[in-house]
Amino acid sequence: MIVLKATQEKLLGVLQCVAGIVEKRHTLPILANVLIRKSGGSVQFTTSDLEIQIRTNVEMDGDAGSYTTTVGARKLIDILRTMPAEQTVSIESSQNKLVLKGGKSRFTLQTMPAEDFPLVQEAPSFGPKFSVPQSTLKDLLNQVSFAMAVHDIRYYLNGILFVAEGKQLSLVATDGHRLAFASATLDVEVPRQEVILPRKTVLELQRLLSDAEGAIEMQFANNQAKFAFDGMEFVTKLVEGKFPDYNRVIPKNHKNTVTLGRAPLLASLQRTAILTSEKFKGVRLNLEKDTLRVASNNAEQEEAVDELDIDYSGDDIEIGFNVTYLIDALANMGQEMVKMELADANSSALITIPENATFKYVVMPMRI
Repeated sequence: MIVLKATQEKLLGVLQCVAGIVEKRHTLPILANVLIRKSGGSVQFTTSDLEIQIRTNVEMDGDAGSYTTTVGARKLIDILRTMPAEQTVSIESSQNKLVLKGGKSRFTLQTMPAEDFPLVQEAPSFGPKFSVPQSTLKDLLNQVSFAMAVHDIRYYLNGILFVAEGKQLSLVATDGHRLAFASATLDVEVPRQEVILPRKTVLELQRLLSDAEGAIEMQFANNQAKFAFDGMEFVTKLVEGKFPDYNRVIPKNHKNTVTLGRAPLLASLQRTAILTSEKFKGVRLNLEKDTLRVASNNAEQEEAVDELDIDYSGDDIEIGFNVTYLIDALANMGQEMVKMELADANSSALITIPENATFKYVVMPMRI
């Protein structure tokens, strides 16, 4: 019997939305599958890795019957990718097989029983719903996600802190050497909620969120977060643990400040980064009256020096940084000008956007 009919483009698009969390190797083979649940013309696609679950509903042509199965997500996607976009494909079911047809091609895939698919148990109660435009959340994630730790034993650093309070949503990420903070205004007032989203969830949200005007709805529970957008429902486990007090890390009252063009500074750092040593990635910044000198050298005795004309009348300062940390921040900002605040060679630097308190980036110096 024919169960579903759709264009290649539509079916592939739906599968690509949900398949990002599917791992290649799993202790449970069924987790490599997508759960397909058909009821009349409505079809639900669900994937899970036991900690994150993504579900989406779409309307498709087909018979009026109901049908539930699971089939290898990656294989289905790989097959569909080889077909023309406008081609109509059909999915038929029989016993423990799924048959995919398109044009003169026919693929028979092994299925596994839907009742064996481990759905994520949703938290019994979530906090109040609130929403922001998808583009706003995507921007916030882009502004801080690069500062997340990777495989840190302090597992609460391998993710992003979400703080919703009053009419403000703030995101914070740190790996212990740098910290990024970004915030946006909400339409409604919400009671204070503080959760840590895991790294994999953050990367998946960045992949799925669009720059369109549509909103994303959020709800937090003690150990879960739920997001709804573009007909998708995204449930994720949260990271347990206490995130560091980020307000204590952000420097206040640094007396030496300089405002300069983001693009020229980024280009200068990218040039001098070429001759840093692989291991340390260190650059020296020399601030003198109206001049910023950026310099690097490496074990082969090679060196790079680059100068920028700036408007500066503070103390003379020579300070070293991991150049990658500076490049990451500047590359993920869209503004024309940046402001850098410094105290001395041994204190963290603060990078902000002039006349704008929604973004703060703190980076620790390094000895060079």
